[in-house]
Amino acid sequence: MKPAYHSPSFWFGMLATVIIVVTVRETALYVCTLLKMPTAANIVGLVTLFLILMMYRFVKGGLPSWLSYSASLLLVDSGFAFLPVSAGAGILMFGLGLEFWAVSLTIIISVVLPLWFVAKLAQAWLVNEKNP
Repeated sequence: MKPAYHSPSFWFGMLATVIIVVTVRETALYVCTLLKMPTAANIVGLVTLFLILMMYRFVKGGLPSWLSYSASLLLVDSGFAFLPVSAGAGILMFGLGLEFWAVSLTIIISVVLPLWFVAKLAQAWLVNEKNP
């Protein structure tokens, strides 16, 4: 069996996904710069891309397989980019002294609750897709 990266459809999906992400992010940067808030560009781009993909999913009934495949492949490989940041943040947290537990609790709550909520939504969506 031939590896997937030799397939033209693989490269189309990868290139199209990167173009979509970069276009949305740069558009968000442009708009946020016009509004004098360039530091908000990443979160604005993220929310905008999320809303665009959700609208597409509801209108078309799902996302294209090439987009899902290439996005998951890029996300798996890009996880390594956050390792140095995580290690540095972990080291700095121990310098907080008495505030360590309060900051740790805040981080845990702000991560666990949204993840739990998203997991419940995903579970409901998956059940609805299996039993339309």
